[in-house]
Amino acid sequence: MESPTIPPESPPESPRLRIRRAERRDAPRLMEMAAALARSHGDAATPSRRSIERDLFGPSACGLALVAERGGRLIGYALLSCVPHPQWGERLMNLNHLYVEEGLRGRGIGRHLVAEAVAEARRQECGRIIVGTHAENLRAQALYQSLGFLPRPDGGPRFGLDLPADGALPAGWV
Repeated sequence: MESPTIPPESPPESPRLRIRRAERRDAPRLMEMAAALARSHGDAATPSRRSIERDLFGPSACGLALVAERGGRLIGYALLSCVPHPQWGERLMNLNHLYVEEGLRGRGIGRHLVAEAVAEARRQECGRIIVGTHAENLRAQALYQSLGFLPRPDGGPRFGLDLPADGALPAGWV
C-alpha cells in the first residue's frame, strides 16, 4: 500500500532557511523582490538587470545584498551599503531594504536577515547600523526595536540633486 502524498502547500517540515550573500545568478529574483517592495510602499518600481549588476556585483558596486533562501527559492532580501564617516573615525552600515515575501512574513525570516546584516556590518568594521522605515510601518518598527535598534533623533533636513543621464543640470547650477 502506498503512503498518502502530502499536498505541496502543507509540507510536513519546511526546508531549512539559509541566509547568504547574493550572487549574480540571483539578479532576476532580486529585481522581482525589489519591485514588490516598491509596490508595497506605493512607489513606481524601475529595477533593471543592469542596475542590479552595477550596484551589487560590478567593479563599482556600492552595496551588497543578503538573500533568504528556502528550498532553493529566494524568499527575501536585505540590501546594505557601507558609508565612511572619517570625521568620527568610523563606518556606518545602512540597511536600505528589508523584504520578505508577503505570505511568509511574521515567521522570523526578516529577523534572520537583520541578524546577518549586523554580522556583515561587524565584518566590515562598521560602528553602527541604521535603518529607516515609513512612519506607518509599525510592524517593521516593532521588529527593529525588538532587536535593540533605537529611534534616532538626528534625522535633520536632507537634500537631493537629481543627476539626469543626459548630464543636464538645473538652470543656474554652478
